[in-house]
Amino acid sequence: MLAHDYRPYWTMTTRMHHDEFEVNDTLVRRLLTSQFPEFGSLPVTIVEPWGTDNAIWRLGTDLVVRLPRIHWAASQVDREANWLPRIAPHLSVAVPKPVVVGEPDFGYPYRWAVHEWIPGECASLEGVSDPVIFATDIAKVTVELRNVPTDAAPAARNRARPLAEYDRDTRRAIRHASHLIDADTALAIWEAALAADPYNGPAVWVHGDLEGNCLMTDRQLCGIVDWGSACVGDPAVDVQVIWSPLFTDDSRGAFVELLAVDDATLARSRGAAINQACAALPYYLNTYPLIVERSWHKLAALGVPRLD
Repeated sequence: MLAHDYRPYWTMTTRMHHDEFEVNDTLVRRLLTSQFPEFGSLPVTIVEPWGTDNAIWRLGTDLVVRLPRIHWAASQVDREANWLPRIAPHLSVAVPKPVVVGEPDFGYPYRWAVHEWIPGECASLEGVSDPVIFATDIAKVTVELRNVPTDAAPAARNRARPLAEYDRDTRRAIRHASHLIDADTALAIWEAALAADPYNGPAVWVHGDLEGNCLMTDRQLCGIVDWGSACVGDPAVDVQVIWSPLFTDDSRGAFVELLAVDDATLARSRGAAINQACAALPYYLNTYPLIVERSWHKLAALGVPRLD
């Protein structure tokens, strides 16, 4: 669902995961024609850049096909199908509307989905009309999401969990990135996050991966996509977006003020950001330059020096 074209840097033939399933337009067409013939004659156009978890094709003008590329993303299809219709009425921006869910076939091992297409392009600092207004709009949607009823909602996962639950993984990620960054500084930020008070407030929904998934039209926030990480968890995982390239010092402060983010939550957001950036940087170094650029920016915003 991203409008920018990064073909000079990355193409659909690049593998990002050692054990990912190869998806191509022939497979997409066969799945559609076999299971949903009403869509079989519509043109399919690859959407670049793909997500790290899903291969994405635009279907006609109003739909989009999402196919998990890797086993850890397989559960996202049903999570989005079950929860997006319940979340959407509570939010003031568009979220994907599931249309149908497809079954494994033709050797493809996962369930997959067709959603309605949300017009817009991937939000960028250069593209927004006012960074502070954009930041406060994201904060307002975050508040709306926190007010969505949580009955039977998915439990905390990934970086929405307490930091102590992914301490070992984070220390490993920092070690693996130590040839690229000042690992001592990254580790100090992580340990400060661990030392901060854990979240003990009411259960709240979090998106879990706001960076890179905010859409804009007319230079304003219009939608949020990719809800595969959505769950009930630590709000710091959504505060983490302030360290992304979407934010300036001023807009970061506006977001923190509107959400009344306390020092402990801010510290945990730094920890979540360290985990994400240190894991992504070496992993995608030669396959996904867009994520690498975002990771460098995030680490710089956190004060982690780059090794030259």
